[in-house]
Amino acid sequence: MKEADDTKGNQTIVSEFLLLGLPIQPELKAPFFALFLAMYLITVLGNMLIILLIYVDSRVHTPMYLFLSNLSFSDTCFSSVTIPKLLVNMQSPKSAISYSDCLAQLYFFLLFADVESFLLVAMAYDRYVAICYPLHYTVIMSPKLCGSLLALSWVLTFSISLLHILLVSQVEFCANNIIPHFFCDMSALLKLACSDIHINELMIFIFGGLVLVVPFLLIVASYARILSSILKVPSIRGIHKAFSTCGSHLSVVSLFYGTIIGLYLCPSANNSTIKETVMSIMYTVVTPMLNPFIYSLRNQDMKGAFKKLLEGRKLSFSL
Repeated sequence: MKEADDTKGNQTIVSEFLLLGLPIQPELKAPFFALFLAMYLITVLGNMLIILLIYVDSRVHTPMYLFLSNLSFSDTCFSSVTIPKLLVNMQSPKSAISYSDCLAQLYFFLLFADVESFLLVAMAYDRYVAICYPLHYTVIMSPKLCGSLLALSWVLTFSISLLHILLVSQVEFCANNIIPHFFCDMSALLKLACSDIHINELMIFIFGGLVLVVPFLLIVASYARILSSILKVPSIRGIHKAFSTCGSHLSVVSLFYGTIIGLYLCPSANNSTIKETVMSIMYTVVTPMLNPFIYSLRNQDMKGAFKKLLEGRKLSFSL
């Protein structure tokens, strides 16, 4: 255990943490390393492809795809915060992370997780306006409003994440420096504290509600209004339009909020470290990887943009 020279009383201040990583047998590390490496590459390439398609095809230069490109960027960064370090640690005899690197990882983890929550709300509002007020869609979802929603999402998450990190930096960590996780998770980190963390817990409760509960309720309210609007004039065409318009977004919302709510907001008394690790993998690895498939396989606009990109490359090769 590496320790700092500074001491306070009889307490030794920790300068690095040891990440226990995934609870897998040593002989299974190689297959799991290959699996997570493949999933990470798929995540990065898939989300970068989404961003490229939106950039090159003017037909998808709409508010929905503006939010989607930001979501894809956020997903790429979100996975990049934890997975590369996990892969390195799986190949290292000692899975250590310095104090400063741990705080940096925690900051960016909170940042990109929180911004994804706000982006999903913006996309839900976009779908609500598109279905309930189709004739006024271009007026309501103006470039100014879209830009304001994006700016608000990023500024809020930058500020909230910074506040959490400033509070964590005031916490004292003593002899125990072992984190039973594969990254510097907030709850796992605070369990190692040997100073008062009541203010940290209060801020987690307050901003957890702002970042997770409020956005989730707003999304539920948006889709309740959408459902109500469809049921007022029920038709096969209207139902099909709603499903084709909202299906992809609902799938992503279910994956993202389902695992996070199950892990953080509905913990059970017998939550094990293995269960928490598996659920964390779901929203840090699996969900960002599946998002490009959900939006590309179930979205005609993205299929059209991909076909246009391929046709353009074929034309350039023939010339």
